Amino acid sequence: MKLVPIPEEKYNNYRVDAIFDCYKWDPKFVDNNTLAKYVLVLKEDEYKELVYLTEKLDLETVKAEEFLNNNLKYIKKLCLPNKLVKEIKKMQNYDKNKHIRLMRYDFHPTIDNSWQISEVNSDVPGGFAEASLLPKLAIKTLNKDYYSIDFGEILSKAISNKIKKNGTIMFVHCTSYSDDRQVMQYIGDKMKSLGYNSIYGAADHLIFKDKQAISILNNYEGKVDCIFRFTPLEWLKDIKPKKWSGYFDTITPSCNHPIAIFAQTKRFPLIWNILEQNDIEMTTWKKLLPDTKEVKDFKEGYIYKPACGRVGENISIKEACSKEEYLKIIKDVKKHPKNYVAQKKFTSKPIKIDNKEYHICLGSYTVDGKQAGFYARISELPRIDSYAADIPVVIERNKK
Repeated sequence: MKLVPIPEEKYNNYRVDAIFDCYKWDPKFVDNNTLAKYVLVLKEDEYKELVYLTEKLDLETVKAEEFLNNNLKYIKKLCLPNKLVKEIKKMQNYDKNKHIRLMRYDFHPTIDNSWQISEVNSDVPGGFAEASLLPKLAIKTLNKDYYSIDFGEILSKAISNKIKKNGTIMFVHCTSYSDDRQVMQYIGDKMKSLGYNSIYGAADHLIFKDKQAISILNNYEGKVDCIFRFTPLEWLKDIKPKKWSGYFDTITPSCNHPIAIFAQTKRFPLIWNILEQNDIEMTTWKKLLPDTKEVKDFKEGYIYKPACGRVGENISIKEACSKEEYLKIIKDVKKHPKNYVAQKKFTSKPIKIDNKEYHICLGSYTVDGKQAGFYARISELPRIDSYAADIPVVIERNKK
């Protein structure tokens, strides 16, 4: 694995092309540039190893969530919000063959030259265009004999395999956020090019009749053939009036179905012993995820992570936090211990280039159980959060 710089004289054009051709509409967070000036290059054997590990993780995850869905008595330790638990009980009609299952496992290289994962983005992983178009732009800009995995092609094919031709797909997202819309617009345009009718709305723009999803958008009122949800489940539950409950037992095919909630919570490892007692193997997870405990079992060398955290926020890595932020996290942990877990801290191995060190989070997608490409971010700090920069991932062919 290595970083290759985008030539300085080409970077401005690269950035403009990313904005206008790669759905990277606003590549900054606050005043921080979030489009890396580098390309992440994997060796072919590294790529193959990641494919193997990702698919093993996914197999275990799918078996675990299907078991839990049929044995809800075991989910108490997950401490899911009561509003969600009431709806989870309606998921007994779940059939994985009718839905598109999308996940992203976040890998980190460590100082002992191994991989650790920090989480699975089981519910609503993003980074679609960055995993599809940005690598192609990088290869063109560098003019190198690299190749990439086109996540968008794989995902759109999986959708078209399960949804009738010319069907209508509702892309559900938080409509006030442009960064959410750009994710939905990319895959929506992709499906439109395949002959589907792509419509865009918020979670409460769908209602459910006889378990069938119905759009109430002014420009499209009627049945939809697929729900592509990009609104997180923990946000969904706060919609008023309660129009969101139909997502859990709808017969309309979904990407992703709410069954994703079991692995999305960082408390998922706390019930692995129950899973293994019921012959659900978690070997790969246990190998790659740092030891995870209840907050009350906190030990030296562990960090706190929010159970429903996203994009690296509110993780108590001292060297990546201001003193004020760290104390704020600790205060909330003490006040709401069930909203967090304690997880053994691993030491990320940075990549050195241009007299700087960069930490890598390499997200590896699966679509219906098969590895489907990469979305990566880099940061000068060991915590990969909203300030991190998106970086395209390409693969270097083995030399014969």
